[in-house]
Amino acid sequence: MLPSIGIAMRLMDMSGRRFPVLIVALAVLVLVNVLDVGTMVHAALSTISVIVYFCFFVMGFGPIPNILCAEIFPTSVRGICIAICALTFWIGDIIVTYTLPVMLNAIGLAGVFGIYAVVCILAFVFVYMKVPETKGMPLEVITEFFSVGAKQGKEATD
Repeated sequence: MLPSIGIAMRLMDMSGRRFPVLIVALAVLVLVNVLDVGTMVHAALSTISVIVYFCFFVMGFGPIPNILCAEIFPTSVRGICIAICALTFWIGDIIVTYTLPVMLNAIGLAGVFGIYAVVCILAFVFVYMKVPETKGMPLEVITEFFSVGAKQGKEATD
């Protein structure tokens, strides 16, 4: 597993966080569970897809909420805002954890992976459209970048 994470880190470093590997891995999982590909092929593709998904999620997409929380809020309210974001994040994790068995019984494994793929596509579009790439930027520049956007938004509402 560790070499896989190293490869994922290198690919994320080269391409940024907007690399749709998660969607591809979920699509492979859906296809493998819908089509009859044989036991060995099913096991191999499922294992590889889960490992790829895990590695790229951990290195690319998973930290985005935590990074945004650390970058987007002004220093004066950053602590309380990060606490609220962490609470929201954990509530989302609990929802996913408790709905997974219900969804597995209702729509099966392919359906669950399909729903996760659709949510992943929506999240990818949101991140691509609304979250600026901050790769290689120091925190001071990022803070200024977000404060300019907040000032423009405040001026537009006034």
